[in-house]
Amino acid sequence: MTTSEASGSEAGVRYEQDGPVATVTLDRPDVLNAQTPAMWSELADISRKMPGDVRVVIVRGAGRAFSAGLDLSVARGEGDSSLPVLARLSPEECADRIAGFQDAFTWLRRPSLLTIAAVQGHAIGAGFQLALNCDMRVLADDARFSMAEVTLGLVPDLGGTKRLTELVGPSRALEICVTGRRIAADEAERIGLATAVVPRDDLDGAVADLAAAVLAADPGAVAEIKALVSGATGRSYEEQDRAEREAQTRRMRDLAKLE
Repeated sequence: MTTSEASGSEAGVRYEQDGPVATVTLDRPDVLNAQTPAMWSELADISRKMPGDVRVVIVRGAGRAFSAGLDLSVARGEGDSSLPVLARLSPEECADRIAGFQDAFTWLRRPSLLTIAAVQGHAIGAGFQLALNCDMRVLADDARFSMAEVTLGLVPDLGGTKRLTELVGPSRALEICVTGRRIAADEAERIGLATAVVPRDDLDGAVADLAAAVLAADPGAVAEIKALVSGATGRSYEEQDRAEREAQTRRMRDLAKLE
């Protein structure tokens, strides 16, 4: 397999591809990968340029932490996408700007991709939501989640609330969001936020093993299964049964190479 690297280091994001596996790395370790609108723009651009042969995307953070969340310079008012600037836009313009930020996160839910967050250290606010938008989260034993937007008087707005609610239920999700408290790796595993928790030194190997297991499966079946599972909570039993029948019919026809 070949390895290629895309630009993006100036924005604090690195993209590498090894065959069907792409790795997206937040690369501002000196500030614990605190996120900026420039990083979000780069993440969205990566999603648009990603080759169609990519099947697995691994999202990780360089250094001691996955991501400490929103860069405080954005909250303080530096740049044309700072919170004070956004607040002065019309409600429609502000919502449109936030929709652009969301694009950096929500592409990780794309049906054709299986996405894995490799989380060490802090994953706070936007960092937590980045991990939540991934299909699976493998945590080092020093990982800490926190939905800290409430500490700034804000709400989570980067695609994290629905996935969080689906994973832990509405009561627990509400408690996590309104308190902004830290969730240690062992609790994250216990309440369903973590796919697995491993020693810090084993994180890369565990993620690589998971990616290899996904790649060993039929890609069409993986895409259909992801769609079934992702949509299950929004369907009744009868609707889910029908979705399964339709998906299985597509798979059998595809395997038989029927039009």
